[in-house]
Amino acid sequence: MQKYEKNGHVIYHGESLEILRNEINDKSIDLVFIDPPYNIGKDFDGRKDRWKKDNDYLNWCYEWLELCISKLKENGSLYVMTSTQFMPYFDIFLRDKIQIISRIVWSYDSSGVQAKNYYGSLYEPILFCVKDKHNYTFNSNDILVEAKTGSKRKLIDYRKNPPQQYNSKKVPGNVWEFPRVRYRMPEYENHPSQKPIALLERIIKASSNKGNVVLDPFSGVFTTSFVAKKLNRKSIGIEISEKYIKIGLRRVGITLNFNGEKLEKEIRTFENGKIERSKIINEIVLQSKLEFNYYEE
Repeated sequence: MQKYEKNGHVIYHGESLEILRNEINDKSIDLVFIDPPYNIGKDFDGRKDRWKKDNDYLNWCYEWLELCISKLKENGSLYVMTSTQFMPYFDIFLRDKIQIISRIVWSYDSSGVQAKNYYGSLYEPILFCVKDKHNYTFNSNDILVEAKTGSKRKLIDYRKNPPQQYNSKKVPGNVWEFPRVRYRMPEYENHPSQKPIALLERIIKASSNKGNVVLDPFSGVFTTSFVAKKLNRKSIGIEISEKYIKIGLRRVGITLNFNGEKLEKEIRTFENGKIERSKIINEIVLQSKLEFNYYEE
């Protein structure tokens, strides 16, 4: 286990269960966001996301769910994701241990999902849970979205006295539409299930305050920590892959060097051409300047 820390942001390199048990204090976390392996066969830097038996996967999940609940403060919140086929098990397991406030659908379009013999999955489920349903953070004014009835159609609510136009802003419902992170997006990092910055912004704005501590026990490319820093929260991220740890150290700004390696964002294939064209243009400009100076003399 390795620990890296700077300005209120901590990155642990190691196994999540071990670190949750031994490094994170109980009742010390304001918000937990959990985006674990889904047991659907994805390759995470050589680690296959597949258990031999579904029960093995679920028992593993139940362990870290219990631990994450114990790390929450009494007014803390927990968001957890998994695949559509396993979320019902999570839901039933959590009902007696924590208050489930909302069952959220993250909806997206995907040209990659083109099933022919069944209905392809175009969403991922999220549970929003709290320890105490009478005492938890929910900053509704920080996550307001456009209310189409009020802002576009400008309808009048005649039930009110005096009648007035419907509100132009509202708290989002439980169906969230954010595009998946694509290869050409500026926020893209080399990871098979990167979550969008916009998704984490909504969660962190709603369920934490400035200075609060946000925990992500399966950090991947550390979008949770990145957004927490951007929103002036503190963060704790845990990740087992060295490849993703290096991305996290760079994104969170803890260090730009790792064992002598300079940490830089990976250049994507379509960017190589841009870099080469930029070099050629710079060389042409430089040569023109030299020729101009020669003739001037």
